[in-house]
Amino acid sequence: MPSSSPSPPERVSAELTHGSESPGKAVNLTIDDGPEPGWTVKVLDVLRKNGATATFCIIGSRAKEYPALVKKVVAAGHRLCDHSVDHNVAMDKRSESYQRQQVLDARKMIEDAAGAGVKVPYYRAPGGAFTPYSREVAASHGMRPLGWNVDTRDWQNPGTDKIVATVKRELHEGPTILFHDGGGNRGQTVAALEELLPWLKEQGYAFGYPTIR
Repeated sequence: MPSSSPSPPERVSAELTHGSESPGKAVNLTIDDGPEPGWTVKVLDVLRKNGATATFCIIGSRAKEYPALVKKVVAAGHRLCDHSVDHNVAMDKRSESYQRQQVLDARKMIEDAAGAGVKVPYYRAPGGAFTPYSREVAASHGMRPLGWNVDTRDWQNPGTDKIVATVKRELHEGPTILFHDGGGNRGQTVAALEELLPWLKEQGYAFGYPTIR
């Protein structure tokens, strides 16, 4: 008898999620635009040293190029997020068929890189370029649209001190913090994480994941 095809993922809410699954005082670290040789491993090392979990928002074409790095993220116990095929920040201006392709093709690339049985429970539009349609496509395929509360703007390389200060100043806005491991030299991000993760623990924060349902 031929094996039955896997059942489709259960639909989740199409509303943007910002909250944390963890009860009480928690933050959701989200790491965008990788995987990136060198920097992804450095971010993983800092997370490991501090007992921190994160959600890695992965570009599909990068996952296809660097599947071993995606597997390292999964092996370290972190969650995966679909971040489109090629990070077109204007995809909200494109056709619905294009948006669908960006969301679903990226998920397939990430799943193929991650290995059998690994789920991709979130979708984050590049640059926040969500549309009601792309959110619905993601949600109907089991991926909760993922927003953020604190934008460190680390991709601009504003300086480690400025990244740290932004997190400390804006953390009251909500638990989901946006960092990057891809898109260029992420030395400032790594240095900021080395400073921030112990500080967050000292302030009584746990490290969680964004809500899915």
